[in-house]
Amino acid sequence: MPIRSSAGAPRPRDRPTTPIPEHGPAAEAVPGAVLWDMDGTLVDTEPLWNESQRALVEAAGGRWTTELAHGLVGQALDHGARLLQEAGVTLSVGEIIEHTMTDVVNGVRRSVPWRPGARELLTSLRDAAVPCALVTMSHAPLAAVVAESVPTGSLEFLVTGDMVLRGKPDPEPYVTALDVMARRHESLDRSACVAVEDSMPGLLSAAGAGLAVVAVPHVLALPDDPRWEKWTTLAGRTPRDLATVAARMSAAS
Repeated sequence: MPIRSSAGAPRPRDRPTTPIPEHGPAAEAVPGAVLWDMDGTLVDTEPLWNESQRALVEAAGGRWTTELAHGLVGQALDHGARLLQEAGVTLSVGEIIEHTMTDVVNGVRRSVPWRPGARELLTSLRDAAVPCALVTMSHAPLAAVVAESVPTGSLEFLVTGDMVLRGKPDPEPYVTALDVMARRHESLDRSACVAVEDSMPGLLSAAGAGLAVVAVPHVLALPDDPRWEKWTTLAGRTPRDLATVAARMSAAS
């Protein structure tokens, strides 16, 4: 049965629930769970979003600027649609979301633009029996296309922008994901869970939910902050590296 972007989604058939170790070396070597942002973190869809959004703005006679492009990064799609309306696009919020997401879905279907090291780290986490989920402000149609392309059995469920009332930077998306993960894994230690993000809205959302956070800057530089640890890339990173971040941030809190 395929992954569904629903809090009640069934687990994939090839990913049975694995008890999470509570003590001993195995528990120290891996994180309790990893919650992944998608756009800009797992896959580099930002150029696809920008191409579609820019075309809408320019077709409406508006001016596409670097400031506008940067203001759209990591935001909920309805927030981004309103920014495009302010730039001159006369379509409704729903029409803007549908138009741009269709363009991005088609682009991802042509070729999945993986971020460096992301697919490999996902595979390593799956092989180490670490549960993972996707927490994205993209809506279900796009998230499902990306989820179909990840290593088999590496994602348990999706939390998408159309599932929550308040998108990033509000903590709701990550709180929702943590609650679902805790129901699936009764022994889950929330202090051992890690979020991986590339944008300020995502970092604030994950940190606000009480998660240890790894920040991997992509389109925009990210500030140093005790609420997250910055990595320049995911390439070469391991489950143990994520567990170290969780342990360090838990000890500091």
